[in-house]
Amino acid sequence: MFKHSQLESVKAWLAHPAHAAMPLHARIQRAIRQLILDGALGPGKPLPASRALASSLGVSRDTIESAYAQLHAEGFIERRVGSGSFVAEMTEFTPGRRRSRRDALLRNQAPNLSKRGAAMFHSGGVRGILAPRPFTQGIPETRTFPLQLWERLERQVLKEVGTQALLHGDPQGAEPLRRAIADYVNLERGARATADRVLVLTSSQQAMMLCATMLLDPGDRIFIEDPVYYGARKAFDAAGLECVPVRVDRQGIVVEQIMDDPRRAKAVSLTPSHQFPTGATLALDRRLALIEWAAQHQTWIIEDDYDSEFHYAGKPTACVQGLDPHDRTIYIGTFTKSLFPGLRIGYVVLPPQLVKPMTVARSLLDGHTASIAQLTLARFMEGGHFGAHVRAMRGIYAERLEVLANLVRKHLSAFVEPRVPIGGLQMPCVLTCDVSERAAVDAARRVGVDLTGLSALHAAGTGKAGFLMGFAAYTPAEIEVAVRKLAKALQSIASENAAESGGSKSPSSPGTSSPRAS
Repeated sequence: MFKHSQLESVKAWLAHPAHAAMPLHARIQRAIRQLILDGALGPGKPLPASRALASSLGVSRDTIESAYAQLHAEGFIERRVGSGSFVAEMTEFTPGRRRSRRDALLRNQAPNLSKRGAAMFHSGGVRGILAPRPFTQGIPETRTFPLQLWERLERQVLKEVGTQALLHGDPQGAEPLRRAIADYVNLERGARATADRVLVLTSSQQAMMLCATMLLDPGDRIFIEDPVYYGARKAFDAAGLECVPVRVDRQGIVVEQIMDDPRRAKAVSLTPSHQFPTGATLALDRRLALIEWAAQHQTWIIEDDYDSEFHYAGKPTACVQGLDPHDRTIYIGTFTKSLFPGLRIGYVVLPPQLVKPMTVARSLLDGHTASIAQLTLARFMEGGHFGAHVRAMRGIYAERLEVLANLVRKHLSAFVEPRVPIGGLQMPCVLTCDVSERAAVDAARRVGVDLTGLSALHAAGTGKAGFLMGFAAYTPAEIEVAVRKLAKALQSIASENAAESGGSKSPSSPGTSSPRAS
């Protein structure tokens, strides 16, 4: 008969949601097989009688007989007339001991990766937050998304397109969506796009990887902003590129270093409309200078326009791509910020000569983006719902930014100085006290608040200490609760620091004005 733990293991297999699609006898058969493979049931061990096991599991005896018959057919058990069923003697396999030793060795062994594979692995990747909490940055509000409208449009697509939507799609993207994207970026971002120049992808990160691998060779130099979006830096590092940081000021990337480059970098990566993480907008004269540089040296401008929809002070500036008459700019956009992260649709507007090569390359990665989602999004845009949603969220986000800025000034003035942006989904804050960035981020996490440190976004980690506070996905009430938690956490660290330094005066308590503020 099974031990209690073995019986519970079989019951767990039966109840696990991941196995729900299997027939009942198959679940029992696989659970017992796993016990044998793990060594929990050794060679020669008897299995429970089918009647007894059926009673213990609450199933029919025929179900157990079917499971045992399959195990016998696969050679895992022997069935002896009048004696019962026993775990088979498998001379080529010593269960449990050999497996556990091998697993232990494999776990401790360094993976045999290529240089590119090792670079990708050691970068840590770019991980989406499954359950965001204040102040996780870059996350839009999804709780108010018009889901019923989206479902209705999706049903329309399925009714009209039918099973055609279940087949492979065009690697370049569904034509209705490419047309809708081209119309949108031309109208709202001042781009020069046509449907045949749009490539629909799963994310802006995929676009970065395509640019890095299709336009540059390992060892080639690429200019990046300093500070920079970590996803771009990791994509370029993984491709074996030499990233050359260029300082960012209040007018965006400082172009003089690019213009004077003696070693001829092959590309520059920019977030010109709303620089990440500073929020700076690239000045027009610098945009034009970069366009001429790219044309003169036949280099590429990679323009990441990741959240330009959310501009809270005046109209956003036109994208670089729309100003470039030489077709040296690759324009990257995404619906992750403007709609919802689970949509997994991004896009790139390409120079004509890159459309075919990039489309072929993406077909090697993941074939194409899901057709039903593409066609539903196309209808969402064509019906004016995308524009209406963006306008509504722009107002909500502007209000939440104002709430956050006011609360930071009220409760955190002894610790940080907010740098209120004119757009985007997050606000940078610079530390003005003796609390280190690492200590602040760790203390916040302990009280359920997520912060992204600023210094790590700089090339040498030498930027001003501080953190990003995402605000878009959180209501004013949620923002206030989190700010108060953060204030208490920072006050606790400041008090500890003061005690360790001999009792010097700590920053003023949360909710009161600090000497700096006065």
